[in-house]
Amino acid sequence: MARIIYAEDDELVGEIVRDTLMDEGHAVGVIGDGITALKVAKLKVPDLIILDCSMPGMGGVEVVRRIRNHHELFATPVLMLTGRSSAADERIALEAGATEYLKKPFDPDELVVIVEHMLDDVQKRKETQKLPMRSF
Repeated sequence: MARIIYAEDDELVGEIVRDTLMDEGHAVGVIGDGITALKVAKLKVPDLIILDCSMPGMGGVEVVRRIRNHHELFATPVLMLTGRSSAADERIALEAGATEYLKKPFDPDELVVIVEHMLDDVQKRKETQKLPMRSF
């Protein structure tokens, strides 16, 4: 089970994502704006953060920039889940530090595959860091 923060100002989309990922066994908190999502993430570092690009207060691209500059959050994977569909928007989000980018409307099954892949990568990194150093 992973702890996931999802910042989304559209309640219906928030419910769909939350329910889809909770059905896979994850704990998902839906937050309506980027400023609050960043504050919550700083209090208790989640396993994954999902951000919409367009939110009140602070958009997803600015949130991911701040995440990448925060000493405890910088390694947290971030999925941009957004209605912005241009190649330029995707490039800007990835250059800001997003790990993955998924466009709305999305297939819930594709969301699950992407989230599970991102979480598997985190787990592999954690396991690699725990391996004992070999002496020669």
